[in-house]
Amino acid sequence: MIDIDLKEKTILVTGASNGIGKEGAEFLMKMGARVAVHFNTNKKAAETLVSLYPHTGSKTFGADISIEEDIYKLFDDVCHEFGKIDVIILNAAVFLPHSIQKNAKDWFSVWKKTMDVNLNSVGLLTKLGIDHFIKNGEGRFIYIASRAVFRGETEEYLAYAASKGGMVSLARSIARSFGKQNIKSFIIAPGFTRTQMAENFIANHGEQKVLNEIALNELTKPKDLTPLIGLMCSGLMDHATGATIDMNAGSHIR
Repeated sequence: MIDIDLKEKTILVTGASNGIGKEGAEFLMKMGARVAVHFNTNKKAAETLVSLYPHTGSKTFGADISIEEDIYKLFDDVCHEFGKIDVIILNAAVFLPHSIQKNAKDWFSVWKKTMDVNLNSVGLLTKLGIDHFIKNGEGRFIYIASRAVFRGETEEYLAYAASKGGMVSLARSIARSFGKQNIKSFIIAPGFTRTQMAENFIANHGEQKVLNEIALNELTKPKDLTPLIGLMCSGLMDHATGATIDMNAGSHIR
């Protein structure tokens, strides 16, 4: 059994009511961390998750991170509740198709929505996090990116790939710029991972299409990422700051 001591850590996880965020938040609570479990619409799932680990003092926080004011409130509420944040995990994202066959107005509407959730919210939370970490003398960011940054995406998901590319560049720049202030920044780049978002793709295109792309016999599951997330939170991987770790079942090897 993996055992990483996170009892002294307070960790904010965005998009923690399902998928990678939920599995990550649960793993961190199992390791003793106090987790700020962010959700947008699925309040019940977030509250159920937190109720399983009452000894950690974890709490749920609702926010629509496509709205600037909600982001400020989310960060302020977490700081007010817990006082100090040690790690911010930027996981919340949307995966919205917008084929180039759409008219320009509709296409760009999806582009803007994707950027608001996947990149603009990340930028603002990063700024707020840097200020907080400098004040407290240390901190860590974990950015959940995508294989799409390095392999490219299909034409239906240009905005998604571009948003994740911006995230990776931001994360690397944070590592280079703020390491001397004891701020670390890590990137995880999953491939196709068995989440609710992925199930929609499977329903439309079939599971075999996805399996044909990977080197292993089964799709990556959210829990496959959790030990890595735990290690990054713990400080045991600090000298990998700025690094991108691929978790894509061998579907894209760099």
